Amino acid sequence: MDNILEVSGLTKNYDNFSLKDISFYLPEGCITGFVGINGAGKTTTLRTVLGLTGKVSGNIKFFDMDIEGNEGKIKDRIGIVLNEGCFYDDLTLSEMKSVIAPAYKNWCEKDFIEYLERFSLNPKQKISTLSKGMRMKFALALALSHKAELLVMDEPTGGLDPLVRSQLLDILKDYMSKGGKGVFFSTHITSDLDKIADMLIMIDDGQIVFQEEKDQLLDSYRIIKGSTEKLNENTRKLFLNIEESAFGFMGITKQSADIMEHMQDVLAERPTIEDIMLANVERRKKNAV
Repeated sequence: MDNILEVSGLTKNYDNFSLKDISFYLPEGCITGFVGINGAGKTTTLRTVLGLTGKVSGNIKFFDMDIEGNEGKIKDRIGIVLNEGCFYDDLTLSEMKSVIAPAYKNWCEKDFIEYLERFSLNPKQKISTLSKGMRMKFALALALSHKAELLVMDEPTGGLDPLVRSQLLDILKDYMSKGGKGVFFSTHITSDLDKIADMLIMIDDGQIVFQEEKDQLLDSYRIIKGSTEKLNENTRKLFLNIEESAFGFMGITKQSADIMEHMQDVLAERPTIEDIMLANVERRKKNAV
């Protein structure tokens, strides 16, 4: 399986935040979820990888081409859906399309018209009148109308109602069914990724925490529930984080086999992506104290 994107040693410093030696890859044929809490560095990483910020250290390759010197060729093969939209509100959808379409060699007007019809978008409607969900659909129509091989999406489902979010996920499944594609999906709404992601990358405090196939990741963690009497100095070390109450404890671990050996009469459950993400955040905060 070829990699559509390879990032290595990416570092960028701001006054109050830094990306620290960011390295990851996107395999072809995968929907890759990029997760982290708000402020973790998701948007900063995406914008840096796409060349929307200033010069940084590190290497970025799309389709086995270094972004330095190949930015035009690369962006012609990428569809981008950013959370903020980046549209001129006073233009109609058709007028905005006329601004954007000439930038792409493979622009397909037929595809664009079909997507507008599929999304129930009126080309004569002004962008200023679009709801958040309609703006996202319009951005997606633009991204999909030039034969993009990679979709890069920054928080595309943020603020959308469940129906529109479900429609978006169906569109992504249809896009991937055509083969030879990839999706890089940044979000803190991890329930969307439970449904469609193949690969997961987590970032926290400007650093990559893990990159794993979703099913393998979920299989490697367990939620353990039981009486607080089961906890002691040694067993506590086996958990990423623990929540305690008058009714018992709940903790997340990657060492469930060891825990089951040392702690009898406890319950083990499979976690969600959100459980794993928050447990890693809490571990980092605890270690920072």
